[in-house]
Amino acid sequence: MKHKAKLMCTALAASVFLAGCSGMNADSLLSAGSNLASAVSLSDTEIVQLSDAACKDSDKSSKIAPAGNKYSKRLTKIMKGFGNMDLNGQKINYKVYLTEDVNAWAMGNGCVRVYSGLMDLMNDNELRGVIGHEMGHVALGHTKKAMQTAYAVAAARDAANASGNNIATALNSSQLGDMTEAFINAQFSQSQETSADDYSFDLLTEKKMNREGLVTAFQKLAELDGGESSMFSSHPSSPDRAAHMQERIDASK
Repeated sequence: MKHKAKLMCTALAASVFLAGCSGMNADSLLSAGSNLASAVSLSDTEIVQLSDAACKDSDKSSKIAPAGNKYSKRLTKIMKGFGNMDLNGQKINYKVYLTEDVNAWAMGNGCVRVYSGLMDLMNDNELRGVIGHEMGHVALGHTKKAMQTAYAVAAARDAANASGNNIATALNSSQLGDMTEAFINAQFSQSQETSADDYSFDLLTEKKMNREGLVTAFQKLAELDGGESSMFSSHPSSPDRAAHMQERIDASK
């Protein structure tokens, strides 16, 4: 059993799902390994359940702009450009977090959150480009993989096996917080980021909205981070992404 636990610890560490395996006993490691395996095969329904729980958890710990707030009114105006579209069959639910942080994200249940710090930095066209990018991660399945990994982080800390019809009920408040944080801080691969950029470009084209905002949004992010990274990922860099968007605009003229 000790040898089997050692192998499990090595596998978990290699997957970057768990640190400090030496502090866990064999039963905990095997339980974590079982949960990690189940996380890899989460269904779309389970992703929605986990996203519902994570979004509520994030909302609970954030300051949300009320309906009459200038940020909420502005986001409503911005989102009208996308029409009645959904995200993988889920109705879009958008809100503004009142914080100086520059960020935005979307989950597989249609939850879209935009930070007021980002709204202060960007104009409406730029925000549409960024929001389109985040919705692209959902539509292209990237957030499903990110949620699977985030759930695995919580499961690796000995989350109980899911019971009943809702997998989210298996997580206690601490594990749910860990999962939410892991998802929001998830980094996407270079190919995923580029695909999400292109998704946003195509979506803006389809909705007949301004696409220049995608270029200037990345230019602003380049100024913000010195060109070394972006709010989404360090690869590809913000200047490279701006250049790619400009190339697509030029090619479509």
